[in-house]
Amino acid sequence: MRTDPADLLDWPSLAAGGFPFPEAVPASRLADELSAMLVSPDPQIRDDHACTAAARWIREGRLDGVLVTLGDTAAGRFVHPEIQARTFAPLIIGSVLTRAHAVPGLVPREAAERWYAAFSAWYPAERDTRGWDDSLGWLHAVAHGADAIAAFAKALPDRRTELLELCARRMTAPQADYRYAQLEDARLARALTRVLQAPGLTRKQATGWLTTVEKALAGGGPGPVPVWAFNTFATLQSLHLHLTRGLADEGVPPHAEAVAARAAGLLRLPCHWLA
Repeated sequence: MRTDPADLLDWPSLAAGGFPFPEAVPASRLADELSAMLVSPDPQIRDDHACTAAARWIREGRLDGVLVTLGDTAAGRFVHPEIQARTFAPLIIGSVLTRAHAVPGLVPREAAERWYAAFSAWYPAERDTRGWDDSLGWLHAVAHGADAIAAFAKALPDRRTELLELCARRMTAPQADYRYAQLEDARLARALTRVLQAPGLTRKQATGWLTTVEKALAGGGPGPVPVWAFNTFATLQSLHLHLTRGLADEGVPPHAEAVAARAAGLLRLPCHWLA
C-alpha cells in the first residue's frame, strides 16, 4: 500500500528535535516510509533523516516488531539499479543484526542467512566503490559493507572464515578504479579485527584468508601500482596498526601477532626495506 504524500511524517521537524519516536505511528508504516527514503538520491532524506532515524530507533528497540521486514527490504536492495540504494542496505542490516545480538530471539537465524546470502553476493562484486559523491553524498560501499561484516560475525559466528575471505576478495577486486580516500582501509581493518576477536578461531583460520591476498599480489611487477593493489596495501597497513594497538572496546584479538606477521610479510612486497 502506498502512503499518501500528505500523510508523510514531518522529517525536518523530527530531525531538529533529535528524532523523538512518533508513538502514534504504526511501526509497519514507519518501516515502509524509512525503506522508501533509504533509496532516495537526496542525501538529506536518505542519510540525515532516514538512516539516522532508523539506526536510533532500531538501537532503542522501537522497531523490534518490524526488524525482519526492515532486513528483508534492505537485502532486496543489493540488486537495486541505483548505487545509493545498494550501499545503504548494509547499514540497515548491520543495525538490525546488532539489535538482534543484544536481544536474542528477535531475528530468526534463517532471516540472517537470507541477508548474508544477498550481501555476500554483492559485496566483493560492487563496482562503484566511491566514498563520496558531490551530489549523492556518502556512498561508502566498502566501509558500509565492512560494518555489516562485523555484525554478521556476531549473528552467524560459524561464517567467520567466510567473512574474512569476503574482506580479502573485496580489497583485491581487480575491477577497482577508486582509490580509498575516505578511510575505507580503516573500516575494513576494524571489521577484520572484530571478526578475529571471536573466540574459537584457530591460528590457521585466523590467517588463512591472507592466502587470497597473497595470490592476488603474486603477479605484480615493475610499473605503477594498480588501484586494487594500492587499496590492498593500505588496508594491510591499517590492519597491522589495529592488530598492534587493539580496539578500544575489545582489545587485541587472539592470533593478532600471527596475522600481523603475515600482513607485514605482504607489505614487504612494495616496501622491501622493512625490517
